Amino acid sequence: MKNNLQIANKLRSSGLRPTKQRVKIAEFLFEREKTFHFTVEELDKLINSKTNDEKISLATFYNTVHAFKKAGHLKEILTNNNKIYFDTHTGPHYHFFDSNSNELIDIDSKAIKLKNIPDAPNGKSIKDIDVVIN
Repeated sequence: MKNNLQIANKLRSSGLRPTKQRVKIAEFLFEREKTFHFTVEELDKLINSKTNDEKISLATFYNTVHAFKKAGHLKEILTNNNKIYFDTHTGPHYHFFDSNSNELIDIDSKAIKLKNIPDAPNGKSIKDIDVVIN
């Protein structure tokens, strides 16, 4: 019960209403020891296969994941096969992408040194730098 309250407070503090489905998805994503990389379709299968409760629709997964991303709880990563992955680790870090297993693996941000980063175009600013090594 305590975890549900913490999750609900986390959602509320970022402007999201803690619906039953959002809380269930948030618990699955954020109550873990390690970073979790996933596609929305994988998340759907993982959560809906583990429960005998009421199933969550794929549309709800998409809407919830994008709401979590917009609120800053998830990071979106586009791979070279045009598949969109999401990452529960939102801080600066980079990735290896294994195209055989479709797996994203974290790289410590200190392991890569970026030099000669170009200036942003006029009127734009650099928010983040994503590096995905295939």
